[in-house]
Amino acid sequence: MALYEHVFLARQDVTAQQVEELTARFKGVIEANGGSVLKTEYWGVKTLTYRIRKNRKAHFSLLNIDAPAAAVAELERQQRIDEDVLRVLTIRVEELEEGQSVMLQKRDRDDRGDRGFGDRGFGGDRGFGGGGGRGFGGDRGDRGPRRDRDEAPANQENE
Repeated sequence: MALYEHVFLARQDVTAQQVEELTARFKGVIEANGGSVLKTEYWGVKTLTYRIRKNRKAHFSLLNIDAPAAAVAELERQQRIDEDVLRVLTIRVEELEEGQSVMLQKRDRDDRGDRGFGDRGFGGDRGFGGGGGRGFGGDRGDRGPRRDRDEAPANQENE
């Protein structure tokens, strides 16, 4: 049997409990067709890059599947029929990741809340001025000294 990573997006109107019920139902479809779901992850409600069927947000869920191709085809057919499922992506992989997926690791890192201005300096990891990608670190060493503010502009000196 082949290994698959399967992600589906559910409408934002449904509750997290209903998404868990959808996941259990889809897991049953896989198991009824001779496969097994090795891991399920609920990634939460996330903002979509663009609207899908008038939805700006969606519930994201991941299923790691070990099943024949016919079982995955039946799963996708069931999901196309379901009005709560907005989008589906199935990828065949050589091996499945152990532990948490990158999405859950990112959410854990973001939830820590111990990142403040003191950790990396004001303005993030680029320093106070932001850097802006100009190729220098924000110091004025490569520019000349500032002009004295009491000086008259160069074009008015001769008057």
